[in-house]
Amino acid sequence: MSFDIYLFDIDGTLVSTGGAGRRAMGAALQDVLNVEAPLEGISLGGMTDRLILRKVLKANAPEIDFSDALFEEVVSNYVSRLGEEVEGSDGYRNFVEPAYFDAYQSEEIALGLGTGNVEQGARIKLARAKLDSLFAFGGFGEDAEDRGLLIRIGAERGARALGRPLTACTTVIIGDTVHDIHAARAIGAKVVAVTTGSDSEETLRAERPDLLVDSLHCEEALSFLGR
Repeated sequence: MSFDIYLFDIDGTLVSTGGAGRRAMGAALQDVLNVEAPLEGISLGGMTDRLILRKVLKANAPEIDFSDALFEEVVSNYVSRLGEEVEGSDGYRNFVEPAYFDAYQSEEIALGLGTGNVEQGARIKLARAKLDSLFAFGGFGEDAEDRGLLIRIGAERGARALGRPLTACTTVIIGDTVHDIHAARAIGAKVVAVTTGSDSEETLRAERPDLLVDSLHCEEALSFLGR
């Protein structure tokens, strides 16, 4: 009997919010830090929310020290804006439907998220596509600044959900950036890279994921993911 843990990234993998996340985060950072255009020149693809704040401070307000209290203030402001931004986003789209995950309903499978988003933000982004209730656990942006560490935390939660040690499970990371690939390699997991997000096919291929696809619905992806 095999036990599998699947950790899905969100932005560019399961959904695209059409810039809603960036708009909400930018407004929150501007409000809390009192700086103009705080995200100008900063790419958010594959980053954790904690790392975003650290980069913004370095670029725009080096006199302000990063702290958990500041991070929590930014996050509170951000999530208060995010729902309205997501619901009103004309560019929102989901790359999979809820029924896509029917095949993952098994006592031998733990289905979770592996994302740099804080959990509340992650679930707001997924709610419009009715995907939020499908993932009982995950590794999230509040868990760690380093993506590899939060992915490990997510995998450990998946193992606990299965009632097995992590070493007895096969962990698969599904994402759209090189950061997902690097995080998977950091914990010895398999990785499926999909070209629906911010990184190009060429960029992803250079990192040699276990599988590179243009859609999670293609036959290669479905076979690799055991569906």
